[in-house]
Amino acid sequence: MTTETLIWLIPLPPALAFFLIVLFTNKNKALSHSVGVGAAVLSWLASMVVFFRALGVEHLGEHPFVSSVNWLPTGDTWFKIGVAIDPLGAAVLFFVSITIFMIFLYSVGYHNFGQPKGDHDRAGLPPHGATVTDEQGHKHTVPSVEPMYSRFFAFLGLFAFGMYTLVVSDNLLTMFVGWEIMGLCSYLLIGFWYGKPSARAAAIKAFMTTRIGDVFMLLGIAFLYSATGTLTFREIFTEEMLQHLVSIDPHFLGLTGAGLIGLLLFIGTVGKSAQWPLHVWLPDAMEGPTPVSAMIHAATMVSAGVYAVIRMFPLLSLDHNTMTVVAFIGTFTAIFAATIAVAQNDIKRVLAYSTISQLGFMIAALGIGAYVAAAFHLITHAFFKALLFLGSGSVIHGMEHGVLHTGNHSVDPQDMFNMGGLRKKMPITFWTFLIGGFALSGFPLLTAGFWSKDEILADAWANGHLVVFVTLALAAFMTAFYTMRQITLTFLGEPRTKEAEHAQETPWTMTVPLMVLSVFAIGYGWVGIPENFLNLQLAPSWFHEFVGGTLAEHPEVIPFNPIPLIVSLVVALGGLLLGWLYYRNVNSAKEDFFQIPLLKNKYYFDEAYQVVFIKPVIWLSEVFTYKWLDQGLIDGILHFFGPATGGIGGFIRQYIDLKVINEFIGDGLAAVTQETGRTLRPIQTGRIQQYMMLSLVILAVVGALLYFMLGAGL
Repeated sequence: MTTETLIWLIPLPPALAFFLIVLFTNKNKALSHSVGVGAAVLSWLASMVVFFRALGVEHLGEHPFVSSVNWLPTGDTWFKIGVAIDPLGAAVLFFVSITIFMIFLYSVGYHNFGQPKGDHDRAGLPPHGATVTDEQGHKHTVPSVEPMYSRFFAFLGLFAFGMYTLVVSDNLLTMFVGWEIMGLCSYLLIGFWYGKPSARAAAIKAFMTTRIGDVFMLLGIAFLYSATGTLTFREIFTEEMLQHLVSIDPHFLGLTGAGLIGLLLFIGTVGKSAQWPLHVWLPDAMEGPTPVSAMIHAATMVSAGVYAVIRMFPLLSLDHNTMTVVAFIGTFTAIFAATIAVAQNDIKRVLAYSTISQLGFMIAALGIGAYVAAAFHLITHAFFKALLFLGSGSVIHGMEHGVLHTGNHSVDPQDMFNMGGLRKKMPITFWTFLIGGFALSGFPLLTAGFWSKDEILADAWANGHLVVFVTLALAAFMTAFYTMRQITLTFLGEPRTKEAEHAQETPWTMTVPLMVLSVFAIGYGWVGIPENFLNLQLAPSWFHEFVGGTLAEHPEVIPFNPIPLIVSLVVALGGLLLGWLYYRNVNSAKEDFFQIPLLKNKYYFDEAYQVVFIKPVIWLSEVFTYKWLDQGLIDGILHFFGPATGGIGGFIRQYIDLKVINEFIGDGLAAVTQETGRTLRPIQTGRIQQYMMLSLVILAVVGALLYFMLGAGL
C-alpha cells in the first residue's frame, strides 16, 4: 500500500468505531471498547508506518507525501482537498497516535469495566459504587461500571477522528472541519455526566468560548481564500503568494494582509488553546471524565490550536506586529496561569492551569520566531501532560476506592489536602507521576521537559527578547514550585484522611499507559539535544534537522550560551526544592500561604466576565428583547391590531355583510325576483287564444313604434 493511501486511511478507524458503537455494539460493553481500542491500534499502526517511511525520505520538507482530489467545482477550476505529511506533520502524528491509543486503553480501567452495575447509578451521573456480598456473607461496596460506557468510547472515537483529520489535512478547510469536530466532541465529553449542573455549565462554557475564536478563524480563512483563491498550504506558502499577501493593505491597525489573516487565524488558537483572555473554559473542562481531560489537554484539542499556529508560521512571520501580539499573548498567559495554579487544590485543576501556562510557552516561542522550539515543546508537553492527567485520574480512582471503603462521600477525592502518603498505596502511579511532574518542571538532563523548555529560553535570550526570557523563566520557576507542591501534598508524608489510607493501585489497563507515557516523558527530549550543548560538539539534533526542514529556510542553530542553561537549572531545581521544603509541613489548606483569594478565585475573571459580558447579554435577551421588544412592542402592536381588526370585522359584518350584502343585495334581489315572478304568474293561463291575442297586441305595438321611429328619422 502506498504511503499516500495509508495517510488517507489513518482517520478512518476511529470514525468507523464511532458509527459501529452507536449503531450496533452499544448494548455490549466489551465489544464496544474492543472496537474503540482496536480502532486506536489500527490508526497507531498506520501512523507509525507513515512516520518511519517519512524518516526515510531525504529532504521530506521539499518532497512531502501529498495526495489530493477534486471536491467542489469553482467555475472552470476545482477546489481540491487532500492529505499531506511533511516533517512537522510526521512528528505530530507520532505523538497524537501514541497518546490517543494510551487514552483509549486507559479508559477501560477508568470506567471500571468488569465491575457490577451500581445500586443507584443512572445515566448522566458518575458511578457511585455497587454493594456485593463476598463468600463469607459480608457486604461491602466496590466501584461500579460507568452506565454510559459504550457511549463514551463512541464519542472518544469521533474525537480521535477529528484530530487525525486536522493533522493529515493539506489545506485549511478540512483542517477546520477536524477542528470543529473536536469542538463538538469537547462539548459532548465535558458534559458527559450531564446530570451534574456543573458539567452541563462547563460544556456550554467550553463550546461558546471556543466558538468566539472559531468565528474569527473562519473570517481569516475566508479572507485568505478571497486573496489567494486557494487554501492548500503548499500553494499558500510559495514565495510569490506570500509576497502577494504582504502587498495587500487592509487598512487595519497598520497590518499587512498577511498580518491581518495571521491575526484572525491566531484568535482561533487563542480560543482553542485557552490563551488569555479566552482561557476561562479550560479549567472547567475538568468536569468531564479524566481520559477526556487528557484528550483535551494533551493529545488533541489544545494541541490542535498550537499546531495550527505552527502550521501557519510562514504566514504569521511576515508581519512584525502580528508576531508581537502572539509573543505578548503567549508570554502573559504563561505567567498568568502559573500564578493561579499555585493556589488550586483540585489535583486536575492544577494541571489545567499548568496546561494553559505551558501552551503560553509555545505561543511565546512562536511569537519570537522559535519555530523548532515551539514544535519540540508541543510534542514533549503532550507526552508528559497526558501522563500527568492520566496519573491524576489514577489518583482520583484510588481515592474513590477509599471513599467507597469508608462510606464518607463528603470527602472530595480530587482535593489534594485529602490525600497524602499515596506513594505507598499506589507505587506505579507515584513513580510515573513523579516522572511526569519532573518533566513538567524541567528537571535537568533526564526529562524531555528540560530540553524543550530550555530551548525556548535559549531562543529568547539569543534573539534579544529579554522581557520574554525573564517572564518565561519566572513562569518556569513557578511551574516547578506548584508541581512539587502537587507531588508533596498527594504522595509524600502520611495520609491526611481515612480515605487516603484505604486508597489502592489501579488496574493494569490504567497503569500500563502511565508506564508507556513515562518512557516518552523522559526519552523524547533526547532527540532534541542541541549539537553544541556545553560546546561538546555532539551529533546534530535530530529534531531540529528533521522538523526544521519543514520551512523553506532551515532555522539556524543557536550558539550555546551558558546563561539560559544556568537559569533553567536554577528555576527548575530551585522551584522543586522550595516546593518540597514548604509543603512537606503543610497539612491543611488553612496552613497554605498561597490560598490567597485573588489567586484562588482566578483573579475573578469568571466574575468579571459575568458582569461585563454574560449579564448584559442575558439582560439584552431576557429584558430588552423578550420583555420590551417581544412582549411590549410586538405583542402590544398585535394586541392593538387584534381588537381593532375585531371591531372593524364586526362593523363590516353587522352593517355591510348583513345589511347591504345579505339584506339589500342578496335577499333584496331574491325578493324582487320572487315578486316579479308572482306578478307575472297570472298571465301564464295556458290558453292558446290568449297567447295569440297578446302576441297580436305586442306585434301591433312594436310595429307602431317602428313606424313612428322610422318616420321621425331615428
